[in-house]
Amino acid sequence: MSPLIEARGVELAFGETPALRGASLAAEAGEVLAVMGPSGSGKSTLLHCLAGILVPDAGEVLFDGRRIDTLDENRRSALRRDSFGFVFQFGQLVPELTAEENVALPLLLGGTRRAAALAEARPWFGRLGLDGLERRRSGELSGGQAQRVALARGLVTRPRVLFADEPTGALDSLTGEQVMALMVAAARDEGTTVVLVTHEPRVAAYADREAMVRDGRARQLATGSAPGPGYGGGPGGPAAERIAS
Repeated sequence: MSPLIEARGVELAFGETPALRGASLAAEAGEVLAVMGPSGSGKSTLLHCLAGILVPDAGEVLFDGRRIDTLDENRRSALRRDSFGFVFQFGQLVPELTAEENVALPLLLGGTRRAAALAEARPWFGRLGLDGLERRRSGELSGGQAQRVALARGLVTRPRVLFADEPTGALDSLTGEQVMALMVAAARDEGTTVVLVTHEPRVAAYADREAMVRDGRARQLATGSAPGPGYGGGPGGPAAERIAS
């Protein structure tokens, strides 16, 4: 099977400082791929290149077999809006909007009418354990609730790829497990590919496969690392039991 999203020999420098040194990475349709590495290794920069946020100095980035690093900013922006979803470490909700308006925001930006966008957004609240929080603003939500709203916003357009950059980094371990279990379950239900950046092995264990980034170079690991029964994110693990209860 051909990769859905792929970087080939990507290089990028910020001024005189190299961030990526020929990094290559690929994820297939429906796969959850964890990109690991120490702080400053280039893993978030690589994610931003894959997502079309940054344009590499050299190498290629392909989505569905077509290069996206050669597209102009308007076309890359349209691609991010229509085919990609995003979840970041601190959620980055718009504080002036209610939770349901935050979830509906990508649809509104894509031209969907307000009533229809809100109607699409609301089912995600029950799906992610957020019933009753639709009208609250970000300042009235806990960290875990806000991150689940951000997850709903990332998935509401049913993107083909969800990019998650340290999505549990601002959460305690229990809440982080809940968010990861929900993210993986929702992505699998939608057939969405997930590219997950993390430095935590326990978070990476929710993925099908891991890749390691060090000094701007990526090494993909052949063996999957999805958690087994009894582990935090596994089918019978404590996180699943807590969410089901």
